[in-house]
Amino acid sequence: MSLDRAEIVHANFRRRLAAADFPHGAPPSEVLRPAEAVGLYRAACLSRALDRVSRDLQRRGQGFYTIGSSGHEAMAAVAAAFRPTDMAFLHYRDAAFQIARAGQIPGQTPVWDMLLSFAASAEDPISGGRHKVLGSKALFIPPQTSTIASHLPKAVGAAYGLGLAARRRPELASLPRDAVILCSFGDASANHSTAQGAFNTACWTAFQGVRMPIVFVCEDNGIGISTPTPKGWIAANFKARPGLTYIPCNGLDFYDTFGAAREAADWARTRRKPVFLHFQTVRLYGHAGADVPTTYMPVAAVEAIEADDPLLHCARQLVQAGALEAAEALAIYDETLSRAERVAEDVITRPRLATAAEVMASIVPPRRELPPVPALAPAARATLFGAELAAQAETQPMARHINWALADLMAAHPEIVLMGEDIGRKGGVYGVTQRLAARFGPDRVIDTLLDEQSILGLAIGLAHNGFIPIPEIQFLAYLHNAEDQVRGEAATLPFFSNGQFTNPMVLRIAGLGYQKGFGGHFHNDNSLAVLRDIPGIVMACPSQGADAARMLREAVRLAREEGRVVAFIEPIALYGARDLAADKDGQWMTRYPEPGERIGLGEIGQYGEGTALAIVTYGNGVLLSRQAQIALADSGIASRVIDLRWLAPLPEPALLAAVAPCGRVLIVDECRRTGGQSEALMTLFVEKLGIRPARVAAEDSFIATGPAYAATLPSREGIIAAARALMGRNEA
Repeated sequence: MSLDRAEIVHANFRRRLAAADFPHGAPPSEVLRPAEAVGLYRAACLSRALDRVSRDLQRRGQGFYTIGSSGHEAMAAVAAAFRPTDMAFLHYRDAAFQIARAGQIPGQTPVWDMLLSFAASAEDPISGGRHKVLGSKALFIPPQTSTIASHLPKAVGAAYGLGLAARRRPELASLPRDAVILCSFGDASANHSTAQGAFNTACWTAFQGVRMPIVFVCEDNGIGISTPTPKGWIAANFKARPGLTYIPCNGLDFYDTFGAAREAADWARTRRKPVFLHFQTVRLYGHAGADVPTTYMPVAAVEAIEADDPLLHCARQLVQAGALEAAEALAIYDETLSRAERVAEDVITRPRLATAAEVMASIVPPRRELPPVPALAPAARATLFGAELAAQAETQPMARHINWALADLMAAHPEIVLMGEDIGRKGGVYGVTQRLAARFGPDRVIDTLLDEQSILGLAIGLAHNGFIPIPEIQFLAYLHNAEDQVRGEAATLPFFSNGQFTNPMVLRIAGLGYQKGFGGHFHNDNSLAVLRDIPGIVMACPSQGADAARMLREAVRLAREEGRVVAFIEPIALYGARDLAADKDGQWMTRYPEPGERIGLGEIGQYGEGTALAIVTYGNGVLLSRQAQIALADSGIASRVIDLRWLAPLPEPALLAAVAPCGRVLIVDECRRTGGQSEALMTLFVEKLGIRPARVAAEDSFIATGPAYAATLPSREGIIAAARALMGRNEA
């Protein structure tokens, strides 16, 4: 094996330890007993050994891309300062933390478990061979991939959830009442807008006296891949933040790190306030994989960093404390490496994923068996709704149906929590959440700060402790500020944890077009492409009130029982829609359905039995197509309008059955021609039925404000014209 920086560090460590040639540093304090300190050294040696073994496996083609933890071994001391039930959202360099935490729980086998992950074995207990990740259900460590700060918002949400659970404990809560949340990340990641938003949210919350028991651990090794962090930058940014307690520690010194981490944990646990633990250390080797630091750093600078090897500092302190002799420390290091190498030879013989079905098995999490929820008694509903109960017997527009459905669901499921901008006292921009805060309190209808990443992070974090969150994104266009919280965090968690962790939620999004003269494309966004290609999520889009209530109930069931992430797209222009064929006919309003009624995932809607033409659509397109259907019937074209309702996964069996008897198919898609639902629908009909459909779709354009608000969108007239052309009739 040719020498690289890892080999140089290894050889230097053995040589210097054998000669008791230690770097200079502070002597050990009394915060650790000798046996405890030796245990942390063993964990650190194992972390270093796993880095070496994983690099060797990669060279042999038996291991895969990995990010090492060398230089960050004192995170073992951070783990020792926390309880194993304090949920930890970890930086990718925290193998030592996981190893040390495993030592706090009997029966754990970190060498075997972590090497299974490094070798992408299907028997990997956390990801099932899908990715090299740190994580463990038993250790309260949700898996993270190569995240760049995207895990911070959900850690803040989890910390907020601890305070909420102390007041309103969910039935499926898993975290102790006095737990704290730990969240670690690199110094370069601290600059990311996602991280800055999370810090701001934690401080904004704590500043108001709300519980926020979180410890942010910034692992400051002074460099982000190849870009140095300015000296003093982290301290200057975090020493004086309002609401945040700053505690520094020397990450080369296990004793100092343990003392500082214990102080941070105690502060967060007793005062329920956020803490910033500034862990200053070094990064050995390169950033990851084949990265070579000497390609962008002077050799002398690299050697100076390597001379401050944290393992050497730890061995020095153990010798000074009389806990070990240098020869004993070297023997532990060598024995640990030999053990890791032996286990690796067994690990590479274990099975790996081979088929698409095996890889995809955890995209949809396993269903949870939960006891049935009794229906709310009539007297209780009468108390809940008061005078509105009589109004439910009359036809109403969609906005009122959603409001009442949310109220019924929140009354039936105390673990449901709503959160979003202006949803509380104001009741939302369109009044959809009016009176819910008065009925259920500000704990369950949370007015958040203006930050979509924090809204979704709050939802993800709450889901980790048994809540069913229903976050609201005020307008579809605003989702783009935070889409990675869905794509890279919520939707991937079951996949990378083999279904052991889930982020159940119903994400309500007000969106789509047809608002007259309001807001342009920021308030009329007709693209769902950002959601429709995310594996595993469910997309729902109702077209009228009763459907919205029934589908919302199914969405909550999917989240609660199946751990699903459901995006519930609410067409803004239909919130108050009342009429179908003529002004003031009231035919688009419906009566509120009984609380037990649901529309199951995959169930479509159908209007009409005509077989000459099937018009397949959703959302606003259903109203427009129904209007077109009336005009087409007058000219002798018998059609059926099919409301998809569920946009992902597409309701293929029901849809194909409804379309099969029809001679022609017209797709009406209010989203853009490129990236819209029509692309998938056309492919489906060609592949499964051999039908070549026509389509009416929005132009590839943003939406204008003013009189041209609908100029780029499908219209009643455009649908009629397309249908007649498809049927070979071009009469006016």
